[in-house]
Formats: sequence, C-alpha cells, structure tokens
Amino acid sequence: MAARGRFITFEGTEGVGKSTQLQNAADTLTSLGIDVVVTREPGGTPMAEKIRELLLAPREEPVHETTELLLMFAARAQHLHNRILPALAAGKWVLCDRFTDATFAYQGGGRGVPEERIALLETLVQGDVRPDHVVLLDAPVETGMARAKKRGELDRFEQEELAFFQRIRDTYLARATAAPMQYHVVNAALPLAQVSESVTGLLSALARVDS
Repeated sequence: MAARGRFITFEGTEGVGKSTQLQNAADTLTSLGIDVVVTREPGGTPMAEKIRELLLAPREEPVHETTELLLMFAARAQHLHNRILPALAAGKWVLCDRFTDATFAYQGGGRGVPEERIALLETLVQGDVRPDHVVLLDAPVETGMARAKKRGELDRFEQEELAFFQRIRDTYLARATAAPMQYHVVNAALPLAQVSESVTGLLSALARVDS
C-alpha cells in the first residue's frame, strides 16, 4: 500500500499569482520524482466545475451569503471525495488552488458569515481532513486587484470593493499567525522571480522533510 500523499493548498487574495506558483510548485516536486495532482476550488471535478460557474458568474439577482456558503461546500464535498482523497490514498501530492481557508477568508472575513457556521460545515464535509501545509501568497490588496484587472473581465467576487478584500487578507494573516507550523507566508508583492524562488525553496524543503 502506498504511503499517504501530502495535501498542500495555495491561498491568497486576488491577483497574488496563485496559478503561476501552483505550477511552479508542481514542476519543483515533479523534478524530485514526486507524483503530483494539481487542482482548484471551487471546481476540480466536472460537477464541482459547474457549481464554480454558478458561484463566479456576475448576476443581477443578489446571492444570499448562506446560498454562497452552501454551494462552496457542495463543490468541496464532490471534489474532496472524488478527486483529492483518492489521489492522497494513492500516495500522490495534491496541490490545490484554494480550499477551506478561502471560505473562512471570503465568506467569513469578507461576507461576515460566523466562523462557527463555517466550522460546522467544514467538519460535516471534511471530517478530520485538513491541508498538511498552506502556502499563503500575500500582497497588499491594491497590488493584487491592479493585477487582477489586467487579466480581463472580473468575476462576481473580483467586482467587490477593496474593503472586502482587505477583510479577506486580514483573515488569512490571522489564521497564519494562529498556526505558524502549518502556514507558510510568501511575500507575493516581490518580483515574480523572487516569489518563485521562495516557493521552490519551500516545496523542496517540504519534500526533504517527507523523504
């Protein structure tokens, strides 16, 4: 039986370069002979990707915070049980663009949903499954949003005001401070080459510890 793989998530506000660093991390681990699965939330399976489309599409109808929260966890349940857990059981390392930290940050910090309500759903959907490590790419919200706007049309979340994203950033940093052994904060405001070097070094170190 293969040893359980490692579950590493990449978090941060908009425009911090998660997609770029996720691929950088995957390349780093692959070069070390580690079998890697790269995925994202919301999404990761065909059904979860459909829920992602519902969540991100701009719409005139107001989306109630409870609707948004339940859709996030519905997608997560599908993703976790159909893709993440089977990959971990097969000994693969799963690198995921966002996970439940994003829910605490976006729906909790951003929307004001009580943390206890999110924690209840976290336990219901995930049991005791949590990321082994969280890579938090951190940058001032003004920097991130300026980058996000250059990518093209903004989705429903990206259209929120800066104060929304400041609350999200504050929540992420508070969670990182509370669990410094699990969270690894990377300064994403630095030039891309320096950010990539930091992430490469971090993933290489995590691989050495696990070997």
